[in-house]
Amino acid sequence: METAEAVETIQREMTIFARRARASAGRLHPELSLVSYTLLGHLEERGGCRATDLAAHYALDKSTVSRQVAALERGGLIARRPDADDHRVQVLHLTDAGRRILAQVTESRRAAFRERLARWPAGDLERFAEYLERYNAWGGADGDE
Repeated sequence: METAEAVETIQREMTIFARRARASAGRLHPELSLVSYTLLGHLEERGGCRATDLAAHYALDKSTVSRQVAALERGGLIARRPDADDHRVQVLHLTDAGRRILAQVTESRRAAFRERLARWPAGDLERFAEYLERYNAWGGADGDE
């Protein structure tokens, strides 16, 4: 396979992967979109952050993040708290309900990946993981990650 053909195949397959990820997110938890799941995971990983930090990290429009955050707040999955260092700043944190939903969806996603990859040889899984890490580590021309 030539380089141009390989790149085209990668692009096509990653588009299919993204479509399936969005579709499966809805099946795993109908009220939790893939974006919402991703934002909850980031908040858990960071121990909370500002909405503007979420927008910057994921290169999303602030209005998109604002809508997602509002929906997550209405659902009782996140709450705002004043920043300890600057009380003018609101920091988003997972609620107990948010942690429970995130854990349930994460386990369902892991189970789906385990099932899909169950017949892959260990070496293939390791290479695939390394390739995905390398692909996702690239920050682009402007250095953003």
